[in-house]
Amino acid sequence: MPRGGPDASCLDRLLETDRPEYLDRDSAGDPGLERTKRSVIRALDWTGELFGNHEKFAKLALDEVAEVADPAILELGAGHGGLSRKLLEWHPTARLTVTDVEPASVAAIAAGDLGTHPRATVRQMDATALDAADGEFDLAVFALSFHHLPPKAAARVIAEGTRAAHKLLIIDLPRPPAPLHLLRLATMLPWAPLVPFVHDGVISSLRAYSPSALRALAASADPPVHLELRGGLLSPQVAVAWRG
Repeated sequence: MPRGGPDASCLDRLLETDRPEYLDRDSAGDPGLERTKRSVIRALDWTGELFGNHEKFAKLALDEVAEVADPAILELGAGHGGLSRKLLEWHPTARLTVTDVEPASVAAIAAGDLGTHPRATVRQMDATALDAADGEFDLAVFALSFHHLPPKAAARVIAEGTRAAHKLLIIDLPRPPAPLHLLRLATMLPWAPLVPFVHDGVISSLRAYSPSALRALAASADPPVHLELRGGLLSPQVAVAWRG
């Protein structure tokens, strides 16, 4: 399925790629690539602080568990752990399970303050095959990482996230209409060969899912789930999924 959805235009279908970001590449035995990946993750954390994304995403997550006294929250694809850190700061009784599929990211998170926080557990976990019981969590959150997944894996995450948690909150990059998408890419491409963070940003933009693609992924999940979409054009795209 195209990233722009089943009915994507010809131009929109051209504006996608299977090329991996630095973050998607296996850096085992390659210290240089691992340093590059760490630099991208640090930049993501820094921009999250600078533009207030950690706070915005934490508010979105806490709104979904506002009626739960002591929520158990699972963060998927945590990368740097900034969102979990903010959730723990803002909610005095929330319990966080902070996960990523990359061993290096898990090790880095565990070596920091989250590794010793009394209400946090840091684990390596594949979002497409969650090592968690049915309904173990009140909420699963996947922020700014969903676009890394090809469609079949993305549908698995929706199925697994709504199995292990009562709700799955996906926050990701918007996929604008193709003409606007071209303009955005034009501003980024000159810097992509020079700055790893921008390089990954260009690829992320090309791999972002449209609202219609997210609906199709939810419909193809086994079993199908309900999906509510919010935002999207210029602000982060937000999807809340749950089983009926």
